[in-house]
Amino acid sequence: MGARSKPAARNHKPDDIVIPEKLYFRIGEVSELCHLPAYVLRFWETEFPQIKPVKGSTGQRMYRKKDVENVLRIKTLLYNEGFTIAGARQHLREEIKSDKKQTALPFPAAASADLRPIRQGLREILTMLSARH
Repeated sequence: MGARSKPAARNHKPDDIVIPEKLYFRIGEVSELCHLPAYVLRFWETEFPQIKPVKGSTGQRMYRKKDVENVLRIKTLLYNEGFTIAGARQHLREEIKSDKKQTALPFPAAASADLRPIRQGLREILTMLSARH
């Protein structure tokens, strides 16, 4: 038997990875799923605030699905898109800022005319309820 070679992290696209429907993943599961060594995950925890595994009663890191998604996003930024760690951290901050900006809902102009009968019906109900007391 020859020595086992390490799987190359760059050969796997995050799009190819299906995250199982579980509440928590142990670091070994995330490592295997994301094709990254556990020490890289532990290092990224110190560099990226988006990765925040909780520690169980035994001290074991427990990653949530969102953490795994963030690991895959960071992996894409670093390995596929050529970002530095600082650049990836900044890029993720920018993504979060743009996600928080709420866009206006596209209400059609004729909506107020459509709501008139509903408003009138609600007023009638309110009048009936007010008359009872």
